[in-house]
Amino acid sequence: MKSVEQPEAGKLNTLKRILAAARQAFSEHGLAGARIDDIAQEAGVTKQLIHHYYGTKEGLFVAVLDEASDTIMSELVGLQVDALSPTDALRRVLNHFFDQYKNDPLMGSLALEGIRYHDAHQTPRNHFLELSPRLIDKLDGILRRGAASGAFKPHVDARLLLATAALVTTGWFTNRYSTSALTGLETYSEQGLRVWRQHSADFVLASIAASGA
Repeated sequence: MKSVEQPEAGKLNTLKRILAAARQAFSEHGLAGARIDDIAQEAGVTKQLIHHYYGTKEGLFVAVLDEASDTIMSELVGLQVDALSPTDALRRVLNHFFDQYKNDPLMGSLALEGIRYHDAHQTPRNHFLELSPRLIDKLDGILRRGAASGAFKPHVDARLLLATAALVTTGWFTNRYSTSALTGLETYSEQGLRVWRQHSADFVLASIAASGA
């Protein structure tokens, strides 16, 4: 017998389709260029339904950013690194920063559009800000273990390290032209990806390594 989808499950499935279609549209065309009509058609819903759930195109865009932030931060917070040495634990976190962008071709353009939007708007709904304290605590624990073992400098600020690590690892995807021009490596090539993944983690780790470590 064919199962009947429950109303709540049907709503969640609809929202998932809308956000997936919107994510694609905003990544390709930006907030200004994306059209609700096209998103509705791709998602298989009416534009009236999108407006019902999200209000405006900006409301839908903020929901897309919120979903992306939730995924990124939840994955990082959930990384199992306690059994690793402090150096290996931090390298795993740094590599995951990079791999999230590498494995999602839409992430770089969506992040750039999100940066432009947040620079000009106040957005109270934001999972990035909600989850960042947990990630900072995770990094602080790794740094404290590293300092205690003699691998890292003492008193490294986890917040500053998080900001630096995010900029260094993901800059390969959000600033492709400059990084390609300066390094002579194509940002989309396997060689370029491999080199920057290694270099970015090494660079951050070297900046906090204890003398003689």
